[in-house]
Amino acid sequence: MSKSVLIKNKIAQFNKTIKVSGDKSISIRWVLFASLANGVSKASNLLKSEDVLASIETIKKLGIKVIFSKKLCTIYGKGPSGYQFKKNLIINAKNSGTLGRLILGILVDAPETIKLVGDRSLSKRDFKRIAEPLSKFGAKFILKNNKTLPLKITGSSNLKPIKYFEKKGSAQCKTSVIFAGMKSSGTTVIVSKKSRNHTELLCKYLNLPISVKNNKKYDEIKVKKVNKIKPLNYNIPSDISSSAFFMVLTALNNNSKLVIRNVNVNPSRTGIITILKKMGVKITLSNLRVYKGEKNADIKIKGPKILKAINCPTNLNSGAIDEFLVIFLVAAKARGVSYFKNIGELNQKESPRLEWGSKILKKMGIKTIVNKDSIKIFGNPKLDLNKKIVIKNYLKDHRVFMTSVIAALSFGGQWKIHDKDSIKSSFPDFLKIISKLKS
Repeated sequence: MSKSVLIKNKIAQFNKTIKVSGDKSISIRWVLFASLANGVSKASNLLKSEDVLASIETIKKLGIKVIFSKKLCTIYGKGPSGYQFKKNLIINAKNSGTLGRLILGILVDAPETIKLVGDRSLSKRDFKRIAEPLSKFGAKFILKNNKTLPLKITGSSNLKPIKYFEKKGSAQCKTSVIFAGMKSSGTTVIVSKKSRNHTELLCKYLNLPISVKNNKKYDEIKVKKVNKIKPLNYNIPSDISSSAFFMVLTALNNNSKLVIRNVNVNPSRTGIITILKKMGVKITLSNLRVYKGEKNADIKIKGPKILKAINCPTNLNSGAIDEFLVIFLVAAKARGVSYFKNIGELNQKESPRLEWGSKILKKMGIKTIVNKDSIKIFGNPKLDLNKKIVIKNYLKDHRVFMTSVIAALSFGGQWKIHDKDSIKSSFPDFLKIISKLKS
């Protein structure tokens, strides 16, 4: 079977309704919370991606029973202190930064030394940023080059609460510290730059002793020790980050229409909707409802005749951090120069995404000006490609692959995109839905 995808034709105008896979952030968090719950938790529409499967394998290694059938995942939780710790245990987070960082917060009281490893991409990412605050609780770390995986963690039986300033807008680091605070005596205080808040909403729904005070730029979170967590049954909504690729495909295809059913529209994740609207894309939300603290809705999109450039407000960055790569394609077709600044966090993802965003656009013939944390994109509304483009050696970053597919379908040319298996980490059904839109 070929590991690359060849695309030689633009997609035709379409008018479709689709449903995308379950939300990855919520899926991983549900697995971890369910493993810590006192009793049996069940989830439907759990994302069947490598990242989520790695999360399930992790809790199984820690002594938690899991039954994952076609439609339902059942986890038999043993309570906040129920993990079983074997000697010489190795946990493989594979490509998942979410799993890798979150699980460390839960392991701060592990009596045995545990080794955490990951794939080539994850092994290049910064784990010092989470080892430092977790060390203050009392856990001990040994990191490769004092920064990356593989690492070793040895927990403490005498965890002390900390005060933690999260300045980068990392929901992963914030959540990891919340988990550690749940295992510590006293009150842990987190002052966090705005980022996705799925963890806080789950804690509120579960009535855990965690309070959140929302300020304009920062949230103050106070965490007390958790002795018991009730089981959590959950119907996982669709992922807005996965939906983003089809939203942009529609936006780049004049008069195409698309409805995406039951998508999580948590306000900390909807930066892409605000940005696309500012660029002239017609987007409406319908059937809006609140489910266990999370906002879900059907998203309706119509491709406009003219796309407008944007000087993207920085307050939208954290809510669109995973979508910027594909948003750059909209800027490529927009009239005028678009400017995205203070987005250096993109280079802390599975690949240096800011660099890759510029690489893809330059291969398309779009002028960009890039520095370490910003990009200017000089749009060309008449862009129509008629050349060969090859995308490879991108550390198998799933979002680079999917962005390249959307570019090929939207702008034409002959594209060969390598490592299609990269989508297994987050969105295995991506190409199936593309086929549905083309049919």
